[in-house]
Amino acid sequence: MHRLPGLDLLRAIAIVWVMLFHSWIIGGLGDPYDAVAGYGWMGVDLFFVLSGYLIGYQLLKPLSRGEPLRLGEFYRRRAYRILPAFLTVLAIYVVFPAWREAPGMQPVWQFLTFTVNLLIDYQHNQAFSHAWSLCVEEHFYLVFPVLAWLLVCRGSRSLVIGLCVLVVIGGMVIRGYASLHGKDYLQSIYYPTYTRLDGLMAGVLLAAIQSYRPQRWAAMQSRANTLAVAGLLTIGVAIWLFQDRGFVPVVFGFPLLALGFALLVTAAAGEKSLGRWRVPGAGWMAAMSYSLYLSHKLAMHAVERMLSPRPQMHGWVAFPVYVAAILFLGGLLHYGVERPFLRLRDRHAANRQKA
Repeated sequence: MHRLPGLDLLRAIAIVWVMLFHSWIIGGLGDPYDAVAGYGWMGVDLFFVLSGYLIGYQLLKPLSRGEPLRLGEFYRRRAYRILPAFLTVLAIYVVFPAWREAPGMQPVWQFLTFTVNLLIDYQHNQAFSHAWSLCVEEHFYLVFPVLAWLLVCRGSRSLVIGLCVLVVIGGMVIRGYASLHGKDYLQSIYYPTYTRLDGLMAGVLLAAIQSYRPQRWAAMQSRANTLAVAGLLTIGVAIWLFQDRGFVPVVFGFPLLALGFALLVTAAAGEKSLGRWRVPGAGWMAAMSYSLYLSHKLAMHAVERMLSPRPQMHGWVAFPVYVAAILFLGGLLHYGVERPFLRLRDRHAANRQKA
């Protein structure tokens, strides 16, 4: 799938929103901006919907044409895409503990096995905790090809859709149980993979519709503006629900948020509505988003330490310094590690095709 300006815009919004949310580690931006930043965790849910849609389409579209499921190629591409930048940042966290945004950190083996989101002791080990979302996506990469295989073997789209719905309902039940029994919000509701699959499943269903029901997808695209408005209204309701962490928001808020973002992704995936918006810099931010996500806390902490002897530099006065540091470090990771390995991946793919 070629790059779409609307999806790039959503990805750029997601990474900026997440980084604004994490500004709490340096004291926040102050009123009234903290009200916007405070919901920035939702940017991760937008990433989940985007990943579910893009990865789902990458696997399902060839299957819809009768092509075989190429699992080896899929995992090879994912490894080149994910591991080099991730392992580089993990090495920095391990080798230079003073550079961490928090002193405590989970054991390295949990990061290497992508189980940190299932085992984290957040109260004591907050450093590099944002890797939890990467763990969720890695688990998705392992499970989703099984759904694709079922689609090929059984030829039943209803089975795949039923499994997706079952996964979402299962997450609602688990979150509801954890809420009613006073479980820790982060460790029992927010971080675990089995409670955060709403967005990924919503993206997969979009990919399934586009791949196997092109006429229905075209009809949805013809109503892109309506879907965009409906998506924004749905997200607004979800934001209203998440004013607290009670039973209703933790059970219904996440699927509602996934629905809202799925509607926006649908509107952005065509050539109408959000799909026409070519915002300057959005494509670059979207391409940089993974490196920025991995490294931005390191940059924030470095600037905070540098400015600590200068109390007059705070709030919006210091904001440009933080932005510059985040973009600089993210750029180093993107251009120095991420892109070279992506080029290597493409060269290996070309050589394999020639062979």
